[in-house]
Amino acid sequence: MKRPQGDLETLVSDLVCDDVIKCQNARRGLVALGESAVEPLKEALHHKNHWVHWEAAKALGQIAGPSAIRALIDALEHGEFEHRWIAAESLIRIGRPVLQPLLLELTRKPQSTWLQQGAHHVLADMKRGNLNRVLKPVVQAIAGPSPSTEVPIAAKKALDLLRERGE
Repeated sequence: MKRPQGDLETLVSDLVCDDVIKCQNARRGLVALGESAVEPLKEALHHKNHWVHWEAAKALGQIAGPSAIRALIDALEHGEFEHRWIAAESLIRIGRPVLQPLLLELTRKPQSTWLQQGAHHVLADMKRGNLNRVLKPVVQAIAGPSPSTEVPIAAKKALDLLRERGE
């Protein structure tokens, strides 16, 4: 059964309060609402209080839909390190569904150092097992001497490999 719209507004309001426990409870409620909560959570990613951003990023990671993934990838370019870190952690939590959109973003924004740093965190964590061969060159390109030229090429190759494998 779908919750009434008022619940969404109340949960968003509770998410941006000064009571951390109330924020956590609001996050759980917003996660239960799923995709309908993504837009207000995207806005909360830019809130001045760090715990609001933290809870919003965690909620998006738990919702894990395409628009939540997009919002978290965008958050990798936030000016504050802790905001980028929790976005990366949330992307790691989602797993494989983030790979194609993240690699595509790396091909589109070769000059974004923050995006590359966040992607490094995500990809280094995910390059286990059969993903190592695909992701290792991208991780190495990010850490290499010329990431702005090497990363888009490595990301495109990884993206092509994932698509060939049907992932």
